[in-house]
Amino acid sequence: MIIDLSSAWTPTQAEFDLFARISGDDNPIHVDPAFSARTAFGRTVSHGMLIYTKLWGMLTAAHPEITQVSQTMMFPNPCYTGEQVELTVSGVCPGTLTVRALRAEDGAELLVGETEVA
Repeated sequence: MIIDLSSAWTPTQAEFDLFARISGDDNPIHVDPAFSARTAFGRTVSHGMLIYTKLWGMLTAAHPEITQVSQTMMFPNPCYTGEQVELTVSGVCPGTLTVRALRAEDGAELLVGETEVA
């Protein structure tokens, strides 16, 4: 089966905060705007796995029968609140799917990776 999915998402601080509570990853770079303002990022940034969760959710909403075998990911640039993100999943199932998240404004890669699915 050919997979070719895309969606737009604009992350919010509330999503960062909720993901921190659920995952236990409450690093201040994700949840503390005052702390984050003093970093090189200048503001809070998304958890990388929150971005992947959005991609995986998009895939399983369209194809609930899919199961994941493995995944590889890189996060070349930060993902900020309020900036639209273009999410894409493509490839052939069963097999390896390409997953990507790009900042809509400038095309910066926020997540690039692959997931092997059955």
